[in-house]
Amino acid sequence: MKTCKQLALEWKLSERTVNDLCKKGKIDGAVKVGRMWQIPDDAKKPVDGRISSGKYVKKATNAEKKSLPIGISDYVRAQSEYYYVDKTLLIKDFLDQKPLVSLFTRPRRFGKTLNMDMFRVFFEIAEEDTSKYFVDKAIWKCGKEYRSHQGKYPVIFLTFKDVKFDTWNATIDKIRGLLQEEYGRHQELATSDKLSKYEKDYFEKILNSTANEVELSSALEKLSKMLAAHYGKAPIIIIDEYDTPIQEGYSKDFYEEIIGFMRNFFSGAFKDNKNLSYGFLTGILRIAQESIFSGLNNLTVNSVMDGEYDEYFGFTADEVAQMLAYYGVSEKEDELKEWYDGYLFGNKEIYNPWSVINYISKGCIPQAYWVNTGKNEILEDVLKVATDDITERLYSLLQGDRVIAKIDQNVVYRSLAEDPTNIYSLLLVAGYLKTPKKELQADGSYLCEVSIPNREIAAVYKSEILSHLLQIGAITRTTANKIAESLYGNDYKKLQKAIAEYMDKSISFYDAGVEAFYHGLVLGLIALMDNQYKIKSNRESGDGRYDISLIPREERYPGIIMELKWKKGLSEDKLAGLAEDALAQIDEMNYGAEMKEDGIDDILKFGIAFSGKKVSVKTK
Repeated sequence: MKTCKQLALEWKLSERTVNDLCKKGKIDGAVKVGRMWQIPDDAKKPVDGRISSGKYVKKATNAEKKSLPIGISDYVRAQSEYYYVDKTLLIKDFLDQKPLVSLFTRPRRFGKTLNMDMFRVFFEIAEEDTSKYFVDKAIWKCGKEYRSHQGKYPVIFLTFKDVKFDTWNATIDKIRGLLQEEYGRHQELATSDKLSKYEKDYFEKILNSTANEVELSSALEKLSKMLAAHYGKAPIIIIDEYDTPIQEGYSKDFYEEIIGFMRNFFSGAFKDNKNLSYGFLTGILRIAQESIFSGLNNLTVNSVMDGEYDEYFGFTADEVAQMLAYYGVSEKEDELKEWYDGYLFGNKEIYNPWSVINYISKGCIPQAYWVNTGKNEILEDVLKVATDDITERLYSLLQGDRVIAKIDQNVVYRSLAEDPTNIYSLLLVAGYLKTPKKELQADGSYLCEVSIPNREIAAVYKSEILSHLLQIGAITRTTANKIAESLYGNDYKKLQKAIAEYMDKSISFYDAGVEAFYHGLVLGLIALMDNQYKIKSNRESGDGRYDISLIPREERYPGIIMELKWKKGLSEDKLAGLAEDALAQIDEMNYGAEMKEDGIDDILKFGIAFSGKKVSVKTK
């Protein structure tokens, strides 16, 4: 009988690959004895094209186009089987600077996991020659000094992107499982003559899932020490999406537990760890205020505001143009740009990569693909704490305007409740805003003009606003459906009735004053009708009067004009009279003239008056 290590040498594979083939039943007669596999002497090497990461490599023929890598975060598979946008110069830029520990913060689905796996494959020691995955890439043309790092380091790799649970116990169990799997990738340590007995005992504890929470918190530190001893080379540690369990802890009420664990977990790995060559982390937020990286003065942060590495997460305009040409849809460039371009990382304009590849792969149908990749907790939280000022700014943003905001990159989720103005910082780092103009302040924050990046993100805002209105009862699903159906069927009377119902329902929930009602009303209209209408408002201060115009985007829809009036302490009769006055004012002031000049003859008119929680709607 032979061991995995012996067969790995014979078959010119890594020991981990042979171990994985045994687990998958690919080697006839292999039997597990304790922690080790026993393999028959005459076992035959599987001829299935398997590589060290356990993935299949598929050869693309010249007769077919490569598929787009939707949801593929395995570098070897992505670059061999799918259309791959070469980001390997990220390796060069890193090696030029060699920061000890790097944190990359970007929105979700912008290629962080794929880039980190690229780092792993490039740097990691392997039995096979992994240079074949880079010889045709940009990094290989950069010279011997860069190629000399290829395949020379042991690597520890953990991704927390799927650590999304409702309780602390479930979360720590998942982390325990991830560590078990990563320790299992380094089975060579179980029989290493470079390690002491107590180190091997600890190694077995992790493999057997018997380590307690305190022991788990030292797992990175101890594994790095063991790898350094075994290989004579300090490892590289890669932690992908480090803040995902922290976000869950915040929203699911185990924040203190996860913060306490992560503080010790990362401290052992990255702070004063002599058994570390380099460290990489990715996430959405920096979370420095939580002291997770307390005292870690060797941490280099690369955020959406920084110029370094700005083109490596997401697609550049040139990369998108090449992709469209490859698939023969170059004529779609303008539409794709309108929907998915507009992000600014450092000084580089960036497309959302997830949305671009989904758009092309689904026949170039524009829709909000990114919104379905995860929850939009940040927008939910924003709407829950939104003040009148914030709601007005959201309205301005949705109208395509820019607003001035202070951006603090150290902001964390719980700071939203402490200071609602932090929403702009959270929205920016999470991918819901861009900064067309920014100015660095003395305290390290930025004073920025912010705006919504593109049509997709505008659609996300509208979806969340509508969801919020339904949740708080400011609108019912029946009313929302009536508005949608009447627009689709071009039913004027039904539309008129549905809008009147919306007004009547809204006033009960926006009764803090004229500002709150006005802002809530307009945001709701945008969420419900913006695809069919351009929505404008002309507010006059002092008399509480607001003129709202809904200009149809297609000829088949009627124009809509709303005149709002308000006054305190009115009786039902006087309130109805005020609504009639508002309706009459539309004609008296000739508010429909602009629409008629544009050829819009059918115009629905609404006179709306409210007083406290009472509302009266008159239509024509």
